[in-house]
This record gives sequence, structure tokens and C-alpha cells, in this order.
Amino acid sequence: MAEKMWDSKKESMPLRKLKELQLKRLQELVYRVYTKNKYYKSKFDEVKIKPDTIRTLKDIEKIPFLTKQDLRAFYPFGLVCTELDEIIEVHASSGTTGKPVVGPYTKKDVELWGEVMARSLWANGLRKHDIVQNAYGYGLFTGAHGFEKGAQKIGSMVITISSGNTERQIDVMKDFGSTALACTPSYSLHIAEIAEEKGFDPAKDFKLHLGLFGAEAWSEEMRKKIEDRWGIVAHEHYGLTELIGPGVISECRYKKLHINADHFYPELIDPTTGETLEPGNQGELVFTTLSKEAFPAIRFRTRDLASISEELCECGRTLPIQSRIKGRSDDMMKVKGVIVFPSQIEAALMQVPGVSDNYHIVKTKQGDIYSLSVEVEPSEPRYKESHLDDFEKKAESEIYRVLNLHVPVHAIPPKTIPRSTGKAKRVIER
Repeated sequence: MAEKMWDSKKESMPLRKLKELQLKRLQELVYRVYTKNKYYKSKFDEVKIKPDTIRTLKDIEKIPFLTKQDLRAFYPFGLVCTELDEIIEVHASSGTTGKPVVGPYTKKDVELWGEVMARSLWANGLRKHDIVQNAYGYGLFTGAHGFEKGAQKIGSMVITISSGNTERQIDVMKDFGSTALACTPSYSLHIAEIAEEKGFDPAKDFKLHLGLFGAEAWSEEMRKKIEDRWGIVAHEHYGLTELIGPGVISECRYKKLHINADHFYPELIDPTTGETLEPGNQGELVFTTLSKEAFPAIRFRTRDLASISEELCECGRTLPIQSRIKGRSDDMMKVKGVIVFPSQIEAALMQVPGVSDNYHIVKTKQGDIYSLSVEVEPSEPRYKESHLDDFEKKAESEIYRVLNLHVPVHAIPPKTIPRSTGKAKRVIER
């Protein structure tokens, strides 16, 4: 059944019209970066591309990819395509593996960000009467700011609490009557854990009905666990500092991830060869920002693995549908010849009765060979039951069922694994 949309004209335009709009915006973008930015100009000149080279959408494949290394090489403002005094806001990635990636915004970019986030949150079911507890970390990270802009554009009340101070989160949630929780999926489970310790039933003692989650990989099984624990509908958000922050996709009530493709042109490539793949295949997502001014990204390689489909959704949106992220090509592990993603191990663990939400995948390297094991906390009641070897065997057999690979599982006491208020660290190396 088609639903009321934030911008039905854009979200349900015929595919032919969408592709015409994408081409028009792509041609304008290529002309702009070629004439306004010396890095882009030299990059295009190297492969003999001029603005008039782009005559069809397929011509985008002639343009070289943009990588995170490129962005770091031109830190902080080397890729800006406007005057610096037109920039009114700046964000950045965490920079844990080198210089951070900087995201500058003009006034128009900030308005665009609010618009795509309003579109996304509206698709989740957020409305003017909602009260959003924004427990993403404020600061240079884009997350909290994107959710705030989108929710305020809808007219919702936003509690700008940031992440951390979990006991206070629970007091505020209760006292203010929060109806939507925005944070990482792992932090939502930590808040639930502390609420239970304080004697609350998360599903009954609060007014939450929506979870607005993103910024880390989580499985469909983890989503189900969060929904059951809180008694809410949990929606996924996807975005990158390199593109705009959150707002790249809108998840509809049928939990289909619609790419806001009038602003972000998606491609799918083979992560090894860089060759373009047709819709329906699984590959690495590559995005081009079609309407950003300060910092346009052309053919940015995300390293995220997913598939894209152009089928019509029951919700009435014609925007292409992205699968949930299977993992990052960087996170892919090869163990005894088997390709393993952390999300597959999480999905298997979530099937085990008495498992908690807290686990570590431990990578151990001996010479050139990696071996994997899993440390997982049983729930308090299951831990007290003892017979943990049965629990471990059940977890090992579930992982074997998913991966056809034997991975040892060790049950560890509850509260052993450090809790995170942001992105949970699931894979550790020893």
C-alpha cells in the first residue's frame, strides 16, 4: 500500500525521469568541479576527460574513482569547489587511521542535508508530535547533527542529549516522554541493559515507538532483538561523512532501503577489478554527490558491500533499493579458504537461546595464517544456570551452519566486554 511521503514528487518519480535528472545534475557537477577545483581538473586531464565527455550516465565510468586516501591527501580543504567564506559548517570523520576526512557545507548543503534527513525520518514514521532522544555523539561526527536537522525540519522536538551518561539517558527518556531513540544499535542495547538494572521494563515503562539507528553494521537478527527488547520498530540509516553524513538512504515502513538517488548517484562495482556491475549483483557501493556545493564527491569508493535493485516497492517509492550492508571489503576475513564477515557471525550468535548482545570476534595471527574465535557473554540468567559447554556447543553449531566453518566459542562472564556509547568494537586482534 502506497504511503504518504515527505516529497512524493521526487520519491516516486518515474525511473526514466529520475535518470534524466541524474544526467542533468551529473553534467552540471562535472563542469563545476572541472572549472572550480585544480585537483579535479588535473585528475580529469590525466584521463583526457572534458565536461562535454559526459553525454550519458554510463559515461561516468570514464571518470577515475575517488578514495579515502585521495581525501586525506587533500586535507583539509583541497577538494572544496566554492570560496572558503561560503562554508558555514564543517564536520569530520574520526580519523582513527590517519588524517580525518573533512566534510565542509555551504548554506545550501546544510539545507539539502536537512531535507534528505527529513525525507528519511518521515519514511521511518517520525512525525511532528514525536520527541526524539538524540543519543548520537555531538561533535565533529555527522550523526547527531544530521538527525537533529531532519527531525527539526519535520517539526519534532529534539532532545540534544548526545551519547554517554546512560543513567541520565534513562531518566530523560522517562521524564520527557521520548517517543523515538536515535543512536547506534549497540548503544540502544546498553541503555536497555542499564534500564533493566534500574528495575524498568524497556518495552513497557517508556513511550518509545521508533528506533533510528545507524553508524555501525548490525544484522537483521540484532534488529529483531532490539525491537523485542524495546517494543519498537527499529529503522536503519546509512550515510558517510564523504557524501553528506546520514541521509543517503530512506528506509520505508517495509524496511526497504531507498537510495535518495536524485542527490546521490549509486553504482555497484567489483571490489577487485573496479568493473561496473548490473543491478541485482552484489558488489562495492560507489556514490557521486549530484547536488552538493562545497565538497562534491565523484565516484567515491565506500568499501561497503551490498546489492542494488530498481524494482518498485510496495510503499510506492521508485527510488532504487539498496540491500542492507553485508560488510566492508576491509572487514572481510579469509579463514581456511572461507570468506567470513562479522555480520554472519552476529546473525548466528543471535539464534542461540540465552545469548546476550555482547560479543567479540577474536582474530589471532600466527605467521601468515589467521584463526578466529568468539568470546560471548551469556545473559545473566543463562550464566547462572551453568552448563556453559552446552551453550558454547550450540553457538559453535549455529556458526558452522552459517559459514560451514568451525569457530571455537568461549562463554565469558556477563559485563566482561566494555560497553560502548558509540560504535561497538566487535572485532579485536590478538
